[in-house]
Amino acid sequence: MADLSAISSGLSRRFLLSGAAGLALTGALTGMAACGRKKDAAPEAPPAPAGPPEGSLEWAVAGPWRAQDRPRDPFRHPMETLRFFGLRPSMTVVEFWPGSGWYTEILAPYLARGEGTYVAALFPEGATADPAQAALNAAFQTRFSADKKLYGEPQFTFFGAGSGPVAPAGTADLCLFLRTLHGWMAAGIAEKAFSDAFAALKPGGVLGVEQHRLAPEEDQDPVAANGYVQEAFVKQLAAEAGFVFVAASEVNANDKDTKDHPFGVDTLPPMRLTAPQGEPADPAFDRSKFEEIGESDRMTLKFRKPE
Repeated sequence: MADLSAISSGLSRRFLLSGAAGLALTGALTGMAACGRKKDAAPEAPPAPAGPPEGSLEWAVAGPWRAQDRPRDPFRHPMETLRFFGLRPSMTVVEFWPGSGWYTEILAPYLARGEGTYVAALFPEGATADPAQAALNAAFQTRFSADKKLYGEPQFTFFGAGSGPVAPAGTADLCLFLRTLHGWMAAGIAEKAFSDAFAALKPGGVLGVEQHRLAPEEDQDPVAANGYVQEAFVKQLAAEAGFVFVAASEVNANDKDTKDHPFGVDTLPPMRLTAPQGEPADPAFDRSKFEEIGESDRMTLKFRKPE
Protein backbone atom coordinates (compact mmCIF):
# COMPACT_ATOMS: atom_id res chain seq x y z
CA MET A 1 0.00 0.00 0.00
CA ALA A 2 1.32 3.41 -0.94
CA ASP A 3 2.61 5.81 1.67
CA LEU A 4 -0.21 8.31 2.14
CA SER A 5 2.05 10.96 3.57
CA ALA A 6 4.32 10.79 0.52
CA ILE A 7 1.34 11.04 -1.82
CA SER A 8 0.00 13.99 0.13
CA SER A 9 3.37 15.69 0.04
CA GLY A 10 3.66 15.21 -3.71
CA LEU A 11 0.18 16.56 -4.37
CA SER A 12 0.91 19.60 -2.25
CA ARG A 13 4.11 20.35 -4.15
CA ARG A 14 2.35 19.96 -7.50
CA PHE A 15 -0.50 22.21 -6.31
CA LEU A 16 1.89 24.85 -5.07
CA LEU A 17 3.94 24.73 -8.25
CA SER A 18 0.86 24.99 -10.47
CA GLY A 19 -0.51 27.82 -8.30
CA ALA A 20 2.74 29.73 -8.53
CA ALA A 21 2.83 29.27 -12.26
CA GLY A 22 -0.74 30.51 -12.52
CA LEU A 23 0.03 33.55 -10.47
CA ALA A 24 3.12 34.25 -12.57
CA LEU A 25 1.10 33.90 -15.76
CA THR A 26 -1.62 36.16 -14.42
CA GLY A 27 0.96 38.74 -13.43
CA ALA A 28 2.59 38.57 -16.84
CA LEU A 29 -0.74 38.98 -18.60
CA THR A 30 -1.66 41.88 -16.35
CA GLY A 31 1.68 43.53 -17.05
CA MET A 32 1.26 43.04 -20.79
CA ALA A 33 -2.19 44.60 -20.59
CA ALA A 34 -0.84 47.48 -18.63
CA CYS A 35 1.92 48.01 -21.19
CA GLY A 36 -0.68 48.09 -23.94
CA ARG A 37 -2.65 50.89 -22.29
CA LYS A 38 -1.69 54.52 -22.89
CA LYS A 39 -0.86 56.55 -19.84
CA ASP A 40 -3.62 58.94 -18.84
CA ALA A 41 -2.95 62.35 -20.46
CA ALA A 42 -2.30 65.25 -18.11
CA PRO A 43 -5.27 67.62 -17.92
CA GLU A 44 -4.95 70.56 -20.33
CA ALA A 45 -4.49 74.01 -18.87
CA PRO A 46 -7.53 76.27 -19.38
CA PRO A 47 -7.05 78.71 -22.26
CA ALA A 48 -5.83 82.17 -21.33
CA PRO A 49 -8.61 84.77 -21.30
CA ALA A 50 -8.85 86.32 -24.74
CA GLY A 51 -8.41 90.08 -25.01
CA PRO A 52 -10.50 92.27 -27.29
CA PRO A 53 -10.26 91.24 -30.95
CA GLU A 54 -7.47 93.07 -32.75
CA GLY A 55 -8.87 95.94 -34.74
CA SER A 56 -11.90 96.49 -32.49
CA LEU A 57 -12.45 99.78 -30.72
CA GLU A 58 -12.07 97.94 -27.40
CA TRP A 59 -8.66 96.75 -28.56
CA ALA A 60 -7.58 100.27 -29.51
CA VAL A 61 -8.73 101.73 -26.18
CA ALA A 62 -7.06 98.95 -24.16
CA GLY A 63 -3.82 98.99 -26.17
CA PRO A 64 -0.59 98.79 -24.13
CA TRP A 65 0.80 101.70 -26.16
CA ARG A 66 -1.73 103.87 -24.24
CA ALA A 67 -0.27 103.10 -20.81
CA GLN A 68 0.45 106.76 -20.03
CA ASP A 69 -2.90 107.99 -21.36
CA ARG A 70 -5.24 105.41 -19.87
CA PRO A 71 -5.44 106.98 -16.35
CA ARG A 72 -7.57 109.73 -17.90
CA ASP A 73 -10.10 107.31 -19.38
CA PRO A 74 -12.48 107.48 -16.36
CA PHE A 75 -12.79 111.24 -17.00
CA ARG A 76 -12.64 111.18 -20.80
CA HIS A 77 -14.80 108.12 -21.64
CA PRO A 78 -13.20 107.57 -25.06
CA MET A 79 -15.11 104.38 -25.89
CA GLU A 80 -18.52 105.86 -25.17
CA THR A 81 -17.69 109.21 -26.78
CA LEU A 82 -16.47 107.73 -30.06
CA ARG A 83 -19.38 105.32 -30.25
CA PHE A 84 -21.79 108.21 -29.71
CA PHE A 85 -20.21 110.01 -32.66
CA GLY A 86 -20.72 106.86 -34.77
CA LEU A 87 -17.07 106.00 -35.42
CA ARG A 88 -16.53 103.03 -37.74
CA PRO A 89 -13.22 101.43 -38.79
CA SER A 90 -13.40 102.24 -42.49
CA MET A 91 -14.07 105.96 -42.03
CA THR A 92 -11.98 108.96 -42.99
CA VAL A 93 -11.69 110.94 -39.75
CA VAL A 94 -10.33 114.49 -39.41
CA GLU A 95 -9.30 115.54 -35.90
CA PHE A 96 -8.78 119.30 -35.56
CA TRP A 97 -5.85 120.31 -33.34
CA PRO A 98 -5.08 116.89 -31.81
CA GLY A 99 -2.41 118.41 -29.55
CA SER A 100 -0.03 115.74 -28.29
CA GLY A 101 -2.26 112.94 -29.62
CA TRP A 102 -4.37 111.64 -26.72
CA TYR A 103 -7.20 110.58 -29.03
CA THR A 104 -4.81 109.83 -31.90
CA GLU A 105 -3.46 106.88 -29.89
CA ILE A 106 -6.93 105.32 -30.25
CA LEU A 107 -8.05 106.58 -33.64
CA ALA A 108 -4.94 105.91 -35.72
CA PRO A 109 -4.52 102.19 -34.80
CA TYR A 110 -8.26 101.57 -35.06
CA LEU A 111 -8.57 103.17 -38.49
CA ALA A 112 -5.33 101.58 -39.74
CA ARG A 113 -6.72 98.09 -38.99
CA GLY A 114 -10.06 98.93 -40.60
CA GLU A 115 -8.54 100.43 -43.76
CA GLY A 116 -9.82 103.83 -42.78
CA THR A 117 -7.89 107.12 -42.85
CA TYR A 118 -6.83 109.33 -39.97
CA VAL A 119 -6.19 113.01 -40.77
CA ALA A 120 -4.66 115.35 -38.19
CA ALA A 121 -5.39 119.03 -38.84
CA LEU A 122 -2.45 120.43 -36.88
CA PHE A 123 -1.67 123.90 -35.55
CA PRO A 124 -0.94 126.47 -38.28
CA GLU A 125 2.64 126.76 -39.44
CA GLY A 126 4.64 129.48 -41.13
CA ALA A 127 6.48 132.67 -40.21
CA THR A 128 3.86 133.72 -37.67
CA ALA A 129 3.46 130.28 -36.05
CA ASP A 130 3.54 130.01 -32.28
CA PRO A 131 6.85 128.31 -31.36
CA ALA A 132 5.20 126.09 -28.75
CA GLN A 133 2.57 124.95 -31.26
CA ALA A 134 5.23 124.35 -33.91
CA ALA A 135 7.14 122.16 -31.45
CA LEU A 136 3.96 120.18 -30.70
CA ASN A 137 3.38 119.69 -34.43
CA ALA A 138 6.91 118.39 -34.95
CA ALA A 139 6.71 116.00 -32.01
CA PHE A 140 3.28 114.78 -33.15
CA GLN A 141 4.39 114.04 -36.71
CA THR A 142 7.53 112.26 -35.53
CA ARG A 143 5.60 110.16 -33.04
CA PHE A 144 2.83 109.01 -35.34
CA SER A 145 4.98 108.50 -38.42
CA ALA A 146 7.49 106.22 -36.70
CA ASP A 147 5.40 103.04 -36.28
CA LYS A 148 3.48 102.28 -39.46
CA LYS A 149 2.55 98.81 -38.21
CA LEU A 150 0.62 100.34 -35.32
CA TYR A 151 -0.51 103.73 -36.62
CA GLY A 152 -0.70 103.12 -40.35
CA GLU A 153 0.00 106.23 -42.39
CA PRO A 154 -1.73 109.24 -40.81
CA GLN A 155 -2.17 112.29 -42.98
CA PHE A 156 -1.14 115.73 -41.74
CA THR A 157 -2.82 118.99 -42.70
CA PHE A 158 -3.17 122.32 -40.89
CA PHE A 159 -5.92 124.50 -39.49
CA GLY A 160 -5.64 128.18 -38.66
CA ALA A 161 -6.65 131.65 -39.74
CA GLY A 162 -4.97 131.40 -43.13
CA SER A 163 -5.05 127.63 -43.71
CA GLY A 164 -6.51 125.90 -46.74
CA PRO A 165 -8.80 122.86 -46.72
CA VAL A 166 -8.19 120.35 -43.91
CA ALA A 167 -9.13 117.57 -46.37
CA PRO A 168 -10.35 117.39 -49.96
CA ALA A 169 -13.93 118.63 -50.17
CA GLY A 170 -16.58 116.04 -49.44
CA THR A 171 -14.21 113.22 -48.45
CA ALA A 172 -14.47 112.97 -44.65
CA ASP A 173 -16.97 110.85 -42.77
CA LEU A 174 -16.31 112.33 -39.34
CA CYS A 175 -14.72 115.57 -38.09
CA LEU A 176 -13.82 116.00 -34.42
CA PHE A 177 -13.56 119.14 -32.27
CA LEU A 178 -12.33 117.80 -28.92
CA ARG A 179 -11.99 120.53 -26.23
CA THR A 180 -10.60 123.01 -28.77
CA LEU A 181 -13.40 125.49 -29.44
CA HIS A 182 -12.44 127.97 -26.70
CA GLY A 183 -8.98 128.31 -28.25
CA TRP A 184 -10.52 129.10 -31.63
CA MET A 185 -12.84 131.67 -30.06
CA ALA A 186 -9.83 133.38 -28.51
CA ALA A 187 -8.10 133.38 -31.92
CA GLY A 188 -11.21 134.54 -33.79
CA ILE A 189 -11.39 131.41 -35.97
CA ALA A 190 -14.31 129.47 -34.46
CA GLU A 191 -16.59 130.18 -37.42
CA LYS A 192 -13.83 129.09 -39.81
CA ALA A 193 -13.48 125.78 -37.97
CA PHE A 194 -17.15 124.93 -38.50
CA SER A 195 -16.99 126.08 -42.12
CA ASP A 196 -13.84 124.05 -42.85
CA ALA A 197 -15.34 120.94 -41.26
CA PHE A 198 -18.55 121.36 -43.26
CA ALA A 199 -16.55 121.60 -46.50
CA ALA A 200 -14.47 118.52 -45.70
CA LEU A 201 -17.41 116.27 -44.80
CA LYS A 202 -19.38 114.12 -47.20
CA PRO A 203 -23.13 114.76 -47.33
CA GLY A 204 -24.43 112.93 -44.28
CA GLY A 205 -21.06 113.19 -42.55
CA VAL A 206 -20.85 113.87 -38.82
CA LEU A 207 -19.24 116.62 -36.74
CA GLY A 208 -18.53 115.57 -33.15
CA VAL A 209 -17.95 118.30 -30.57
CA GLU A 210 -16.73 117.85 -26.99
CA GLN A 211 -16.26 121.14 -25.12
CA HIS A 212 -16.01 122.54 -21.59
CA ARG A 213 -19.57 123.64 -20.80
CA LEU A 214 -20.59 127.02 -19.42
CA ALA A 215 -23.76 127.17 -17.35
CA PRO A 216 -26.69 128.37 -19.50
CA GLU A 217 -27.44 131.28 -17.17
CA GLU A 218 -23.89 132.66 -17.48
CA ASP A 219 -22.97 135.31 -20.06
CA GLN A 220 -20.83 133.99 -22.89
CA ASP A 221 -17.40 135.60 -23.07
CA PRO A 222 -16.74 136.08 -26.82
CA VAL A 223 -13.16 134.88 -26.38
CA ALA A 224 -14.00 132.18 -23.79
CA ALA A 225 -11.10 133.26 -21.60
CA ASN A 226 -11.95 130.74 -18.87
CA GLY A 227 -12.30 127.89 -21.38
CA TYR A 228 -16.05 127.39 -20.95
CA VAL A 229 -18.61 127.76 -23.77
CA GLN A 230 -22.40 127.72 -23.73
CA GLU A 231 -24.03 124.75 -25.39
CA ALA A 232 -26.52 127.03 -27.14
CA PHE A 233 -23.65 129.05 -28.60
CA VAL A 234 -22.03 125.91 -30.05
CA LYS A 235 -25.33 124.91 -31.64
CA GLN A 236 -25.67 128.40 -33.10
CA LEU A 237 -22.19 128.28 -34.68
CA ALA A 238 -22.92 124.84 -36.13
CA ALA A 239 -26.28 125.93 -37.57
CA GLU A 240 -24.73 129.02 -39.16
CA ALA A 241 -22.25 126.75 -40.96
CA GLY A 242 -25.07 124.58 -42.30
CA PHE A 243 -25.05 121.69 -39.80
CA VAL A 244 -28.14 120.01 -38.40
CA PHE A 245 -28.12 119.12 -34.69
CA VAL A 246 -28.57 115.37 -34.13
CA ALA A 247 -28.15 114.54 -30.44
CA ALA A 248 -26.43 115.38 -27.15
CA SER A 249 -24.85 112.98 -24.68
CA GLU A 250 -24.08 113.49 -20.99
CA VAL A 251 -21.27 110.94 -21.06
CA ASN A 252 -18.69 113.64 -20.22
CA ALA A 253 -20.82 115.57 -17.73
CA ASN A 254 -19.38 116.36 -14.29
CA ASP A 255 -21.75 118.00 -11.81
CA LYS A 256 -18.87 118.59 -9.37
CA ASP A 257 -17.43 121.25 -11.69
CA THR A 258 -18.34 124.67 -10.26
CA LYS A 259 -16.73 126.46 -13.24
CA ASP A 260 -15.46 129.36 -11.12
CA HIS A 261 -11.82 128.38 -10.83
CA PRO A 262 -9.05 130.96 -10.33
CA PHE A 263 -7.22 130.09 -13.56
CA GLY A 264 -10.22 128.95 -15.57
CA VAL A 265 -10.71 125.39 -16.70
CA ASP A 266 -6.94 124.84 -16.73
CA THR A 267 -6.99 124.93 -12.92
CA LEU A 268 -8.50 121.43 -13.14
CA PRO A 269 -6.72 118.27 -14.26
CA PRO A 270 -4.96 117.58 -16.53
CA MET A 271 -3.41 121.08 -16.78
CA ARG A 272 -3.45 121.75 -13.00
CA LEU A 273 -2.39 125.41 -13.16
CA THR A 274 -1.43 126.98 -9.83
CA ALA A 275 -0.77 130.43 -11.32
CA PRO A 276 -1.95 132.35 -14.39
CA GLN A 277 -0.88 130.87 -17.70
CA GLY A 278 2.75 131.71 -18.44
CA GLU A 279 3.67 132.55 -14.85
CA PRO A 280 5.76 130.35 -12.50
CA ALA A 281 3.87 127.71 -10.56
CA ASP A 282 2.82 128.60 -7.00
CA PRO A 283 3.96 125.81 -4.64
CA ALA A 284 1.71 127.14 -1.88
CA PHE A 285 -1.47 126.84 -3.97
CA ASP A 286 -3.91 124.33 -2.45
CA ARG A 287 -5.00 121.94 -5.19
CA SER A 288 -7.02 119.52 -3.05
CA LYS A 289 -10.54 120.65 -3.98
CA PHE A 290 -9.68 120.82 -7.67
CA GLU A 291 -8.34 117.27 -7.62
CA GLU A 292 -11.63 116.18 -6.03
CA ILE A 293 -13.55 117.79 -8.91
CA GLY A 294 -11.53 115.96 -11.55
CA GLU A 295 -11.78 117.03 -15.19
CA SER A 296 -14.30 119.58 -16.41
CA ASP A 297 -18.01 119.32 -17.08
CA ARG A 298 -18.24 118.90 -20.86
CA MET A 299 -20.97 118.87 -23.47
CA THR A 300 -20.81 116.13 -26.12
CA LEU A 301 -22.75 117.09 -29.25
CA LYS A 302 -23.35 115.40 -32.59
CA PHE A 303 -24.13 117.33 -35.79
CA ARG A 304 -24.70 116.16 -39.35
CA LYS A 305 -24.08 117.70 -42.75
CA PRO A 306 -27.37 117.46 -44.67
CA GLU A 307 -27.59 114.90 -47.45
